[in-house]
Amino acid sequence: MRISPISLIGTGCAAALLLQATGSGPTATAADAAGAVRRTDPGIAASSAPRTTSLALEALAPIPRTDRSAGPLTATRGLAARATAGYSLLGVSWDDPAATLDGSVQVRTRAADRSGHGAWSDWRALAADDEDRPDAGSAEQAGPRARGATAPLWVGPSDGVEVRAGAAGALPAGLRVELVDPGTDGPAVAVPQAPQARALPSADYGAPRPGIVTRAGWGADESIREPDFVYTGTVKEVFVHHTDTGNDYTCADSPKLIRAIYQYHVQSNGWRDIGYNFLVDKCGTIYEGRAGGVDRPVLGAHTLGFNTDSSGVAALGTFDSDQPVKAQLDGIAEIAAWKLGLTGQDAGSTVTLVSASDGSRYPKGTAHTFNTISGHRDAFATDCPGDDLYGHLADLRAEASHLQGRQ
Repeated sequence: MRISPISLIGTGCAAALLLQATGSGPTATAADAAGAVRRTDPGIAASSAPRTTSLALEALAPIPRTDRSAGPLTATRGLAARATAGYSLLGVSWDDPAATLDGSVQVRTRAADRSGHGAWSDWRALAADDEDRPDAGSAEQAGPRARGATAPLWVGPSDGVEVRAGAAGALPAGLRVELVDPGTDGPAVAVPQAPQARALPSADYGAPRPGIVTRAGWGADESIREPDFVYTGTVKEVFVHHTDTGNDYTCADSPKLIRAIYQYHVQSNGWRDIGYNFLVDKCGTIYEGRAGGVDRPVLGAHTLGFNTDSSGVAALGTFDSDQPVKAQLDGIAEIAAWKLGLTGQDAGSTVTLVSASDGSRYPKGTAHTFNTISGHRDAFATDCPGDDLYGHLADLRAEASHLQGRQ
């Protein structure tokens, strides 16, 4: 996230779809905006088939700033409160993937209720620039489907939305809210067990392979991603992220949440696949991310400028002010130790990488030395993976190094 002095929000990092729908809901009255929007669709919030509904943002009146010393945000767009198709995750996207939204994006959502009178949430901020992304010039960043977007937010089953976006300057063109329904057809996930032998590895400094839920295990629809795979060189680095999707999920929700992030990355951002190589939930369950083989050096879309020779591990949740639990930290250490150990890379050491983008912290072509397990903020001007997760990275490196038998 590039931090803007006019921003009204905090900063942060950043399912399957068979058919993307574009539509709009009824115009809301004053009473509707107060929280009494009537539902026009009698169905329940979640559909059996995954889907994304895209709604174009409309012109709004100027939005007052919270900072009384400054004037209003005059460039504004949004949606009045309205009923929608069911969804569980949302974000805002725009036409140009290279454009940034230097302002505020806030959403209010209505909990799904068969009566159509579910409770409305408070206003919540979206991270206005989702910096988990492919490198500039890559096929998925420059392709015809590519779009810019905020980080997505998990809100649980919902059937109404209100949106307001504002900036002192121009807003990106083509703003629309993306309402993602991960569907209810995912498999029942059986968390795989790690190998029974948990003794520390021998002098080759490999680490035990942890249990990993495969893409089939979390219900990835392989028909929506690009069919081929892109590989990088030897994985020398693990960048730790948070998904910045919020912490209001249960571990039983994790497969749905990952399907929704997958759908958002592919159908809303226009990427070839989900951006992360691995994801870890609050129960410490490790999930396979981008397709191509968990033991292969799959090129991800997670750290602009440094996707080459690295792997991205994302903690499901937001950790700007919430502490990650021990199980989640253990899962991150285990997958990082194993992934780096496949090529004998010391999880407690350092590595030098060369920037592939001027959009990173370091100009294109610049060599920089990182800790072998680093936070996203070490490579990009962002708060990711949040202060509270970032503060645990030294312990993660020590634990991963221990799992490799190095200490």
